[in-house]
Amino acid sequence: MSSTEGKMVTSRSELELDHPNIEDYLPSGSSINEPRGKLRLRDLLDISPTLTEAAGAIVDDSFTRCFKSNPPEPWNWNIYLFPLWCCGVVVRYCLLFPLRCITLAFGWFIFLSTFIPVHSLLKGQDRLRKKIERVLVEMICSFFVASWTGVVRYHGPRPSIRPKQVYVANHTSMIDFIVLEQMTAFAVIMQKHPGWVGLLQSTILESVGCIWFNRSEAKDREIVARKLRNHVQGTDNNPLLIFPEGTCVNNNYTVMFKKGAFELDCTVCPIAIKYNKIFVDAFWNSRKQSFTMHLLQLMTSWAVVCEVWYLEPQTIRPGETAIEFAERVRDMISHRAGLKKVPWDGYLKYSRPSSKHSERKQQSFAESILARLEDK
Repeated sequence: MSSTEGKMVTSRSELELDHPNIEDYLPSGSSINEPRGKLRLRDLLDISPTLTEAAGAIVDDSFTRCFKSNPPEPWNWNIYLFPLWCCGVVVRYCLLFPLRCITLAFGWFIFLSTFIPVHSLLKGQDRLRKKIERVLVEMICSFFVASWTGVVRYHGPRPSIRPKQVYVANHTSMIDFIVLEQMTAFAVIMQKHPGWVGLLQSTILESVGCIWFNRSEAKDREIVARKLRNHVQGTDNNPLLIFPEGTCVNNNYTVMFKKGAFELDCTVCPIAIKYNKIFVDAFWNSRKQSFTMHLLQLMTSWAVVCEVWYLEPQTIRPGETAIEFAERVRDMISHRAGLKKVPWDGYLKYSRPSSKHSERKQQSFAESILARLEDK
């Protein structure tokens, strides 16, 4: 097969995988009247383990595409380009990386030498303490962005502190929070992390009103929902930021938005984030890489280039459900950032349907097919 034919096959398969929901292309029982005893593709998929496995492989490949980091094509493949690549490695690791470490260390020194006294000595003056802590958190996030040589362009009006509003954004990495936080001190809803990130969550970020949860704890959902409602009603609380996808996606797709952020009876302000992968891929695959290694990857790259759009605030329309509202906002973010929508729940990244459930479904369809054949 020639290279041209290979590219055509690849592009064709990519287009097919962008529409992975096989059920959408299978006729339902109520939509058409079929002769008794006629087998449908849906039935064959359910009674044939081989066909089911093949269809499942197509669906699984489409799902995993949302959480894969595409490695850049190598360009240092000849004698002329290889020396330039070696020079770039020396500059990035021996010059830029030490300077960035010094910049970040200097930022932490200023932050901690100011934050600790303010947090300890101004406990009786909550308004003043929160205002100073808000500025300090924005400052340390700016130092983080500087340590990647971050080039971030913001479009639209800067978020403000108002009651009964929530900001929602697509999610690529934990640095999404840092990129947005350097402009406005958001109170974010985030998974509780271990290690030094967890320490920052329970100390510094707690001061700006951030809310943490644990996916493995079912009771956390009720607690978080109650905290969300209380937070959006406050007049002096920091703006609330939610990543409704619930997981990091590779900035090529958007998965389904959870409806919790759209059931708060408040204004929803969409934020679209798009990273330029010319220098580094900002996607964080938490299953393969710790956040520390992710930061080191960013700090040893040339730069992190990003575009952020603050879109027009939205309210739920009459007769519109929370799920429809969430999909409408996802449409806005996907269109603005140039991302493809896929009909997947991001939590499937952490848990899949049980095999027993699939086996029971196959058995029930097999029994129905046998009954048709016996009647015939």
